[in-house]
Amino acid sequence: MSELHQQPCSPVNKDSGTLNAQQIKDYLQQITHWNITTEQEIQRTFTFNDYDQTIAFVNTVASIAQQEDHHPELQVSYKNCIVTFTTHAVNGLTLNDFICAAKINKLR
Repeated sequence: MSELHQQPCSPVNKDSGTLNAQQIKDYLQQITHWNITTEQEIQRTFTFNDYDQTIAFVNTVASIAQQEDHHPELQVSYKNCIVTFTTHAVNGLTLNDFICAAKINKLR
């Protein structure tokens, strides 16, 4: 199987199901600097030198999200951006969350 950042996201619906605890643990090992904030979210804080860098990052993340049709929650401040993924359709984590996190990791 290809690395997470090389995989495309797949359509998810309410019947798709969530990852189990072992799957989450295995995928989390593949995406450095991300943490589980609840059973239903993964999150990472990105730090920058200034606001321009932060906004450039946010715009690139938005482009990835649009391309993959999987959108994170973003908290943006002057030198930080907190990125949070969960799959709302299933109220938990899916492979798509980890794929997008891996793609974003490639930016930094």
